[in-house]
Amino acid sequence: MSNTAYIGFGSNLGDSLATLESVKKEINHCPGLSLKRVSPVYRSKPVDAPGGQNDYINAVFELSTSLEPEALLMELGAVENNHGRVRGEVRNSSRTLDLDLLLVDKLVVNSNSLTLPHPRISQRAFVLFPLYDLCPDLEIPGQGIVRLLIEDVRDQELTRL
Repeated sequence: MSNTAYIGFGSNLGDSLATLESVKKEINHCPGLSLKRVSPVYRSKPVDAPGGQNDYINAVFELSTSLEPEALLMELGAVENNHGRVRGEVRNSSRTLDLDLLLVDKLVVNSNSLTLPHPRISQRAFVLFPLYDLCPDLEIPGQGIVRLLIEDVRDQELTRL
């Protein structure tokens, strides 16, 4: 059985646009994953992060997957590691690559390692605007419809590239 998953891409270290291109290719080579679409790319200011960071490059991937959500999360972690992702002690520090599992169909999961949908989707313009570009009427379980949620984040600084 195939599910639709949405993955948030973020990077603010190194050549983030080159990283985006590389990750698109890598995802298509992961067993059980197929990249369907990629949103337009955005530039955003760091949110809830230590000062002095570069802006982020953000996008959202729409995937078809036969993997269970926990296995998908593991694959995404492996891709992050391939790109030198370092998980430091400082929350929301700069990173070469951040892949967030945002949604898998309408699944709701609350485990020690995974929460679906991602708990901060509705608070982040850098997630909602790319999601809107892909699927404006997408319903995020327990949070609402993307085209309506986007109204609450219009004040966050975001630039479409």
